[in-house]
Amino acid sequence: MSTHLPFSQACENNKGPILDRLRDIFTEPGTVLEIGTGTGQHAEHFAAALPHLQWQPTDHPRAAHLAVARLEQALLPNLLPMLELDVATTPWPVQTAHWVFSANTAHIMAWEEVEKMFQGIGTCLPAGGAFCLYGPFRHQGEFTSESNRVFDQSLKDNASHMGIRDIEALSELAEAAGLALRDDHLMPANNELLVFVRGG
Repeated sequence: MSTHLPFSQACENNKGPILDRLRDIFTEPGTVLEIGTGTGQHAEHFAAALPHLQWQPTDHPRAAHLAVARLEQALLPNLLPMLELDVATTPWPVQTAHWVFSANTAHIMAWEEVEKMFQGIGTCLPAGGAFCLYGPFRHQGEFTSESNRVFDQSLKDNASHMGIRDIEALSELAEAAGLALRDDHLMPANNELLVFVRGG
């Protein structure tokens, strides 16, 4: 039965390295809002490994159905039912969260949606709460690898609103929302985990 579940090889590859970082960040009990749950592989893996957290999966209304079967099969008490979340539509279905996690979303969303995502996170995180954003990023307009440059071009060829984002531009959005970039962890396959923290 599980062989028919939506599956992402990239999620399978990166869930271990991401979890190693989240263990050191999401240390206090609380709810994690996941934006862009996708296939649900991250949600299942992280909720199972971090039982002190309530994991709230969400995805865009067009994609929210993808993870439902996997999440229901997981039978994890701290894995909450899937919610539909369009970052550009307020109010969000989740008003408060201790932590926020999102993987491989910023380069798929339109820039206006990335702005709305940071604004929404700024309103729902408490002081000291962290937003972990995983994916490929540019530094001062430069790609960190040739493979990322090729990936960026393939994104733009697919849809003009997509593309790998500049860390500096994301940091500006964060600051406008009351967040600050605290850490930038290098990850496998030319990805990074950015850790934004809400100020007091």
